[in-house]
Amino acid sequence: MSLVSLGGGLGGVARYGLSLLVPGAWGLFLVNVLGSFLIGVLMGLVPRPLVRAFFGVGLLGGFTTFSSYAASWSWALLATPVCAVLAAFLGLRVTR
Repeated sequence: MSLVSLGGGLGGVARYGLSLLVPGAWGLFLVNVLGSFLIGVLMGLVPRPLVRAFFGVGLLGGFTTFSSYAASWSWALLATPVCAVLAAFLGLRVTR
């Protein structure tokens, strides 16, 4: 099993758990913004490609759910991409 697929499975489980705590559009928004922030932190802190692949592409890629947000026509459709990009930038800036 590759590190990316293992991370993706773990990220999907984490996303499901968070969706039980915060259902609906707010949950999707929280998952995507938090995941984007953590991707920014990861890129600022971790220089090793395999670690980035496991956490970035795998775990946080499985955690975030931009395909699901696009299917829900609500405020999340407009707010999520803007807030997610800002969160990733903030995460990167915090670590550098």
